Amino acid sequence: MGKTKKRGTGRGKRKADAKKRGPAIEAAQGLHRKREPRDMILNTQVRDSGGKTIFDNPVLCSQFLRDYVELPYLKDVRPEDIEDVSEQYVTLFAEERNSDSVKRVHVGGGRPPFFLVSLIEHKTAPDYNVCMQLFRYMVYIWETYEREAEAVQEGMSKRQGFLYPPILPIVYYEGARQWNVPLNFRSRIREGQTFGKYLPDFEYYLVPLRDFSNEALMEKGDEISLVMLINKLQTAEDIERFRKLPGKEIEAILRDSPGHVVDVIADVLKAFLLKMNVPVAETEKLTGKVREKKMGELFADMEKMDIQAERRNTALEKERADAAEERAEEEKMRANAAEEQAEEEKVRADEAEKRANLAEEDSIKLLVELCQKLGASRDAAVQSLMEKKNLSREEALKKTGLYWS
Repeated sequence: MGKTKKRGTGRGKRKADAKKRGPAIEAAQGLHRKREPRDMILNTQVRDSGGKTIFDNPVLCSQFLRDYVELPYLKDVRPEDIEDVSEQYVTLFAEERNSDSVKRVHVGGGRPPFFLVSLIEHKTAPDYNVCMQLFRYMVYIWETYEREAEAVQEGMSKRQGFLYPPILPIVYYEGARQWNVPLNFRSRIREGQTFGKYLPDFEYYLVPLRDFSNEALMEKGDEISLVMLINKLQTAEDIERFRKLPGKEIEAILRDSPGHVVDVIADVLKAFLLKMNVPVAETEKLTGKVREKKMGELFADMEKMDIQAERRNTALEKERADAAEERAEEEKMRANAAEEQAEEEKVRADEAEKRANLAEEDSIKLLVELCQKLGASRDAAVQSLMEKKNLSREEALKKTGLYWS
């Protein structure tokens, strides 16, 4: 009797609690809770992908979904329909996924939102485990949705009408090599076909940038095409192909572009130029043309300069100067002219070295500032300096501390 009474008391308490919470809520209602920082596990590495800006900017993201995802459901998606919730999910995984993004996309007709998970792969080789990375996101999004539903009303997820939100997984691949990875999740499971319907399965939507020609991108006629054109730049030959694009059509795209979108395009270009070791002065000149909406003449008079090549030339000049000095000592009287020449070469070499060092320092500063602007951590900036500028960890820490504002 005591046990029965206790169970009855529990049911009564739950009913009373339910009354306090108010009337039942529709099971299909979109749920939404902003996660607190204590819910997150922070990552420190950095991934420098220009493609990340496509999904970070709502204008570019909406254009991407309309132009490059063949899903009628998305044909009318607008920038204001896209809500970034990346920090709720991306930072929860121990592996670094700073280039990934998670969006809650609201569609017309008052329908509940769906989720968009985008992975941005710019590796030299395709990633065969991308399905599992996506699956982790999907499961965690659904688990979070269920917890939020239960927090709103206990037992909501167990109701017949409760439905989990759809998730569209997208892989945006910027690499030059062909993406030959199977699109379906089951391909990563041993005996996947044998176990068939007893295994979870889905396909991700692949957008391989390498498969789009410059002309095909230009046909879209919007800002996303310009971002993707820049993301395609890998070599000097790519720059030459870009130069052949119709300048007036490029500038027409930017004519009415909002400032924040133009800034994104400039930042994407800046990231590419840094990877190409273009000197800071030249980089600023080129990104300035973007902000002036003069992309039609972007690479018209670009000097083909490489900081590392300039440093190698400087070292060669110094070697020649030292050799000339040695000859001057041996030749004595006849060495006067050679010694003067050697001194002149040494001065030029020192000046060239100073220029190269200043340019390298400017490049380091710009890289640290860009990491900070793109939301990377200080540790990520340190790692980026170590990888891209061949600095020791001690040197990278010192430079980051100097230029991190």
